Amino acid sequence: MGTLQYDGILIEFDDRLLAHLQIVIVQKIRRGESFLMSWRDSSETGSGRSAIWIHPTQNLYFKFYGSRPSAINLEWVEELMNSANSPRGLLVMAEGSSATEATDGDIARSTSARRRPVAQRVKVDPASPE
Repeated sequence: MGTLQYDGILIEFDDRLLAHLQIVIVQKIRRGESFLMSWRDSSETGSGRSAIWIHPTQNLYFKFYGSRPSAINLEWVEELMNSANSPRGLLVMAEGSSATEATDGDIARSTSARRRPVAQRVKVDPASPE
């Protein structure tokens, strides 16, 4: 499980899903575009839905727990980008889904919780080369 931290909220996603979301989010931010991102919460957080407004001036922190980069599915990136460019915003969806299916509840699961800022949580291993 990787995490996306945004404005004090820590959101957990599967590393592969997070890698695809990172591509879409970074492209939108590069263009200076704000947008809504929504997802279905996991059962641990009430099985509801959550959404955040992503703005280019906010800091984002992506943390991947796997040591190897995920293979990128360009069709999935395109589906996510089409969703992000729609009036509904970025609907986090499972690989192989479409935005239409995602609106019917096929949104990938994640958990969210208020956490301390990243600077207070990140530990750096001084022995590790940069």
